[in-house]
Amino acid sequence: MKCLIIAAGKGSRLRSIAEVKPLISLRNTPLIERVIDSAMEAGADDFYVVVGYKSASTRAHLEKVSRSKGAPITIIENEEWERANGISVLKAQPYLKEPFLLMMADHIFDPEIVRLLICESSNNKGLLLAVDEDLENHFVDLDDVTRVLVQDKRIQKIGKGMETYNCFDTGIFLCDPVLFSAIEDSSKEGDDSLSGGVRYLAKQGKANALAIKGLFWCDIDDPKSFKQAEEYLSSLAQNCA
Repeated sequence: MKCLIIAAGKGSRLRSIAEVKPLISLRNTPLIERVIDSAMEAGADDFYVVVGYKSASTRAHLEKVSRSKGAPITIIENEEWERANGISVLKAQPYLKEPFLLMMADHIFDPEIVRLLICESSNNKGLLLAVDEDLENHFVDLDDVTRVLVQDKRIQKIGKGMETYNCFDTGIFLCDPVLFSAIEDSSKEGDDSLSGGVRYLAKQGKANALAIKGLFWCDIDDPKSFKQAEEYLSSLAQNCA
């Protein structure tokens, strides 16, 4: 299955660790490579990566990853990387004419989350977002996470800072190409974000949610979350030793 990865942003809150966010090394593996590894383990086999800020170094690393893993990686340039993340999604529109996975270069996760999404691919007619119903998840930064209100598996609302919500956006999606027109419509109204596109689909009853039921995910967005993820992965390695 095709997999779109957004890796265009600057990652200002992690500048103390590394200059280019997708290449930040977490236990000796760059974040973007971890995302690709997990997606491949789940069944993704054709990658499209949108790059932007200081893209030359990310591009060079992705070319090495493609050769070493035998995975096709199409690199897409977003010169408007300072705009909201929906613009990065739109840059991939010419390449994706069928259902695809969508994920972020700075979110690490249990591959089982992606497997669950892929299992729903024949039933998906819009967008399916993996959501975390654990509102006490200590990996989640409540000040930054995108919140979601779901009713009967359908997304009702999505956004940061919402007071009424019952789950978190993991940043891992199964999408139909209809997402592109939804983001375009949202952009015309001044909202270039991916969440804006999701809201458009939600109004049409085409945005659904899939609960991940305790599976691990973490948005590596600042030094605190980086340390948490590092400690979690270290504990996994020790348990497997």
